[in-house]
This record gives sequence, structure tokens and C-alpha cells, in this order.
Amino acid sequence: MNATDYLKNYAASYKQELVSDIMPFWLKHGLDPVHGGVYTCLDREGRLMDTTKSVWFQGRFGFVAAYAYNLIEKNPDWLAASKSCVDFIEKHCFDTDGRMFFEVKADGTPLRKRRYLFSECFAAIAMSEYSIASGNHEYAEKALRLFRNILAFLSTPGVLEPKYLPTFQAQGHSITMILINTASRIRAAISDPILDAQIDKSIELLQRYFIHPELKALLETVGPHGELIDTCNGRVINPGHCIETSWFILEEAKYRQWDKTLTNMALQILDWSWEWGWDKQYGGIINFRDCRNFPPQDYSQDMKFWWPQTEAIIATLYAYQATRDESYLHLHKQVSDWTYAHFPDREYGEWYGYLHRDGTVAQPAKGNLFKGPFHIPRMLIRCHALCEEILNIHP
Repeated sequence: MNATDYLKNYAASYKQELVSDIMPFWLKHGLDPVHGGVYTCLDREGRLMDTTKSVWFQGRFGFVAAYAYNLIEKNPDWLAASKSCVDFIEKHCFDTDGRMFFEVKADGTPLRKRRYLFSECFAAIAMSEYSIASGNHEYAEKALRLFRNILAFLSTPGVLEPKYLPTFQAQGHSITMILINTASRIRAAISDPILDAQIDKSIELLQRYFIHPELKALLETVGPHGELIDTCNGRVINPGHCIETSWFILEEAKYRQWDKTLTNMALQILDWSWEWGWDKQYGGIINFRDCRNFPPQDYSQDMKFWWPQTEAIIATLYAYQATRDESYLHLHKQVSDWTYAHFPDREYGEWYGYLHRDGTVAQPAKGNLFKGPFHIPRMLIRCHALCEEILNIHP
């Protein structure tokens, strides 16, 4: 493989796909010109199926639109879209207790909250990225205040419902890993010791509790002291989440001048998770595995969702940047070839989200409360920048 030509071609294609397909699809079909914010429940052609708004995606698209503005091109429509989402968040998405909703109506009327703090995390990165794009530092300060609130919610007994009943104690990988990325993105806009401290804490928790060398796996749920919970839920490996975690750690290693300990930790997670996740029969990253190789319980266990593929594309490119080991570039090609052969909709644009194990389309909608303009555009933006960095276009 000629790595230079390969990276030049992908740098161009990532930008082209973002500018000509993904962003136009969501700007045309998703933006709400009446109430602000973004709709995500769109059918294959982009027609609105449900006006319920995902609060996650107000933050996610608020972030992505500003991220594209900051790293790809100064498109005023992208900046306006980011502001629309951030404004909608501030006006409609916070409850009186400071927590955020999970779903709201088109006009912002609250519908539902959940025990998770992902709405808050995505809102925080939207504010911080918009701060960089707009030059308005007040939004970075808002992001930092929200981050402090997230940590307070997590550490104050009784604020969040327990993951399970008191008779079954457990802790989850998701919030641990997402706080690395949340703190990292806020840190790009504003400096504060609490951000570095949380990144250190999350990495330490991953190492102490969730990484199990005896299984060659990073587990989604563990006991209070990191012990394996030998149940169907306790044995779950989510390869997409694990691979996403690996590039979050690689990004932090890079920030620390390629800290060797962090780099090795991330590469180990990536290597293990690829082995668990890559479907050797049909290709693509599979949804769930059982760490003891029992049949997974989740009904979608053998499906291929869009987002694990995007995380694998980012992670393998980061791994190549970290090591210059061409085996990671070959993995990048392997997952990219499979992804681009199956997910993009060549007729109506954007990507399908849900495929059967063999790569056939399970349902053709372009969005819902969980799929929307985040993983795909984030991949395109991040990977375009990585290709250029590796090629020293932007030293």
C-alpha cells in the first residue's frame, strides 16, 4: 500500500462526503426553522416521521456543526445550525433541578428524562465547540459550569437512580469513557484543572475496573470492585464502545506528546476489541459479544449498526498515526471498504443505520432518537484532520 496516496485520497473523500452529502442532508431535512434545533426522526428520503426531538442530538449536532466550521471550512450555515441547537438547549432542555431531558416535543415541551447524563455531556461539548467557532468565550464558561454539574450529579447520592436495584450493585463503562471525551472537548475551549483531573480519573477507572486481561476484553458492566458479573448482562462486550474508548485514549495520549503508557493501553483495547468485534464471516463490526462466548442476550446482537464502523475507522487511523504500523492502515482499509460497500444510500444520500449481519438493510430510515448527525460527520471531520496531520499538510 502506498500510504501517502491512500491518505491523500481519503482526506479528499472525507471532506467531499461531509460537504456535499452529510451536512446538506441534515441542514435541508433536519433543521427546525420554527422552533430551532434539529429533528432526527427522518425516513430514507428525509421526510419527517416524528416531531419528537432527541435532546442528545441538540447537543450532538450543535457540536458537529461547530466542529465542521472549526476544522473543515467557515460555512456560515454550519455556525448558524450550531447556534440554533445551542439556543434550543438553553431555552427548552433543562429541568428545574438542573438536569436535562431526554426527549422534548417540537416546541420544547418536556416529555421524558432518563437516569443517564449523556444529554448533559453532549450539551457541554456543543457549547464549548460553539465557543471556539463563534469566538464567544461565555459559551466555554457555560460548558465548564455544566461539566461541574455533571460531576456533582454523579457524586451526590440520590440524584441519579441506581443502574440496578440496591440488591444488585454495578457500574457502567459508558459514563466513564464519555467523560474523557467531554472533558477533552471542553478543554479545547477553556482550561481548568477539573478537566485534566477527570480524564486521569476515567482512565484510572478503566484500567482498574473495566479492562480484564484474563478475558482480553473491556467489559461494559462490572461489579463495584471491577469483578466480573457472571450473568448475560454482566458478560457483555460492546466492541463499538470499546473501540471508541480506544481512540479517546489515543487522542489523550497524543495531547500528552504520545504518552507511551496511554498509547499502549489504547492499542491493547483496540486490538482486543477488533478481535471480538470483527465478523470474520460477513465483515463489519458486530454489535455484542459474550466474554465467555455464550449466546448474547440482546436481540440486535448480530446486527451491524452504523456507529461501531465509524468508531473503528477513526480508531485505526489514530493507531496508525501513533505507531506508523501499516497493519493498522490495513485494518482501516478493511473496515472502510466494508462500511462504504454497505451503509451509504447512493440514491437519497446519508447512510442507512441498521443492517442485518450479512450487510443487507434492516430498515432504511436515516434517523431516529438515537441515529442522527453525529457519528458519521464526526468521523469525516476527525479523519480528514488526521489524514492531513499524518501527511504534514498542517504540521
